[in-house]
Amino acid sequence: MEELSVDIERKVGALLDAGYYSNKSEVIKNAVISLFRENAELNVAVAIELYMKGEVSLSKAAEIAGVTTIEFKEILGKRGFTREIEARPAEEMDAKLRKYL
Repeated sequence: MEELSVDIERKVGALLDAGYYSNKSEVIKNAVISLFRENAELNVAVAIELYMKGEVSLSKAAEIAGVTTIEFKEILGKRGFTREIEARPAEEMDAKLRKYL
């Protein structure tokens, strides 16, 4: 593994010397973007993790995963995740409905 990191450092240095990037942060950012572009499963894993932590909504998680909301719900179900939905009391819903009728 040590050889790999030396090789990567050498390549990053060459990219910087050649003027493709102005700093290591740009190289890393571009590499991570490429990583997610090439590996759709990583996008799904990130979307699930962020959704389960409550950091993003279901629709935002679906967007991150690159699927529709319905497809994301299916992915969650297939992986054994359940969603808890908080329902309002029937009386409250009936009162709102009467208000608009």
